[in-house]
Amino acid sequence: MSVSRAVPQPSRVILTLAVRLLVALLCACLGLLAGLATFTLGIRLAYSGRGLPGVTAAGVSLAGRNQAEIETAMAQALTYPETGLILLTDGENLWPARPIELGVVIDIPAMARRALAVGREGSLPERFRAQWEAWAQGVALPPVVFFNEQVADAYLQIVALQIDQPEVEASLTVNGLEVEAHPGQIGRRLDIPATLQTLEPAVGRLYDADVGLAVVETPPLVLDTSAQAAVAQAILSQPLNLTVEDTGPWTLDPPTLASMLRFNRITDSGGSRYQVGLDPDQLAAYLEPLAPGLERRPENARFIFNDDTRQLDLLRQAVIGRTLDIPATIQTVNDGLNAGQHQIGLVFQTTDPAVGSDATAAELGITENVVAVSTYFTGSSPGRIQNIQTASAAFHGLLLAPGETLSMAEVLGDISLETGYAEALIILGNRTIQGVGGGVCQVSTTLFRAAFFGGYQIDERHPHAYLVGYYQQGPHSPGPGLDATVFAPLVDFRFTNDSPYWLLMETYIYGNQLLWKFYSTSDGRLPVDWTTSGPMNVVEHPESLYRENPDLDEGEIKQVDYSADGMDLTVTRTVTRGGDVIHSDTFRTHYMPWRAIYEYGPGTPLPEGAQTE
Repeated sequence: MSVSRAVPQPSRVILTLAVRLLVALLCACLGLLAGLATFTLGIRLAYSGRGLPGVTAAGVSLAGRNQAEIETAMAQALTYPETGLILLTDGENLWPARPIELGVVIDIPAMARRALAVGREGSLPERFRAQWEAWAQGVALPPVVFFNEQVADAYLQIVALQIDQPEVEASLTVNGLEVEAHPGQIGRRLDIPATLQTLEPAVGRLYDADVGLAVVETPPLVLDTSAQAAVAQAILSQPLNLTVEDTGPWTLDPPTLASMLRFNRITDSGGSRYQVGLDPDQLAAYLEPLAPGLERRPENARFIFNDDTRQLDLLRQAVIGRTLDIPATIQTVNDGLNAGQHQIGLVFQTTDPAVGSDATAAELGITENVVAVSTYFTGSSPGRIQNIQTASAAFHGLLLAPGETLSMAEVLGDISLETGYAEALIILGNRTIQGVGGGVCQVSTTLFRAAFFGGYQIDERHPHAYLVGYYQQGPHSPGPGLDATVFAPLVDFRFTNDSPYWLLMETYIYGNQLLWKFYSTSDGRLPVDWTTSGPMNVVEHPESLYRENPDLDEGEIKQVDYSADGMDLTVTRTVTRGGDVIHSDTFRTHYMPWRAIYEYGPGTPLPEGAQTE
């Protein structure tokens, strides 16, 4: 018979060992916990209400001290609020302040409470760990600093009274003839919130510190005007002369300049500054009355046609037109004054004439004499002859462009003693009287006949009130009905150069003859066909009239007007070119019957039956 034994299994052995180990570890932990509890309880019992070993603050051991003792020790050690120094700075300006004045306070009771709380808060392991760290390594508590910004703000408000200043713009004033410069001031303001932010970390470390105040500066647009004041003073140092090459100058004395001086602030890429100059409105008011007298119309050069060379000989230089450019002059004056000038030329807008002094006959299409007309003035008074010479000279060398209309009144301009005319007999209303410019109608009649026989377009023509004997004098007279009167500005003679070529006029006085010549190029319109009706509806002139003149001597009789029968006439003209009619004109004339008039001195015997006024 066999006998069997049970053999232990390996897994059971391992399990048994693990259980035994776990039991042993549990027992050890329970022992450790019991030890910790015993240690903690011992500490609490030994240091109840007192600082634990290793706890310090501000380098002072707090172990074994109660709250009152800790507070006393801290108060003795942490004197920074009363003894520290915060130096507030703004450039070279300094404000020393104690931290307590800036609201810095150390919370001693809070520090004492924090010291007593070390190792006494949290779970048992946490307390043990804190107590162990305090004993083994030490615990240094930081100071509890309180920064009262309201106190600091109040202190900084007092400092701000010494820092803050308003922004002031620089300025210039004129006192008499002296220019005064007033410097500007940079605005400054203590930025208290920004300064408080800078102070907080400095006082939190309980260190003495230099703290730069946060100051906001606002510079004015213009800080310094000394340079502009020097310019203005130079402007007032002497008179200003405004010049033109052919007239002037016009002088503005320093007191006048001072009254016109202005300082305008301008801003550009270079910043802001004052611009010194004369007031544009006042300067314009000074210049505007000068403008009409300085205006000059452009005038073509004047020529005479040289019959030998068939070229133009310059008679008078062309005149460049000009008008005073007031805005440009104001700018030039102010620029010149700023540059130290006191002799400044006026500025003009210029207009070139149509024909310059270098024009040629070929350029203008002037190749020949197309018409020449003469009238005669035998028996004219010296005054009448002077007026004929003066008026006709205004047309000598004058050019008329293709399509241009000539106004005789416009060319003559002012007819007065100042412009070279004399007194002579003129027709005014139904009387012949002494007046300035008598004889000008000899010129208008001659021009009318030149335009008439030249085939040009007649735009305006007025006959005389009665038949004037001068205009029937001389050889080749066309007879009555081809005269023209001018009495500016109401009565004018006008004609148009309706040819494709320029027209050059020349006038000459030979003895008692006025010769008017047109030079151009014939376009085939000559000769002109014309007819006259001859006198119609003739009315005999009235009986002569005698009028006393106190300026005449006794026995002196002088004829001042001449008799002429009244009549009507009709002159027709037909101008053709290449078989086409380009002008078909009818000129109607009504002459009133005109009596002879004699003037006599007081007491002069008159002819028997003489009619008097």
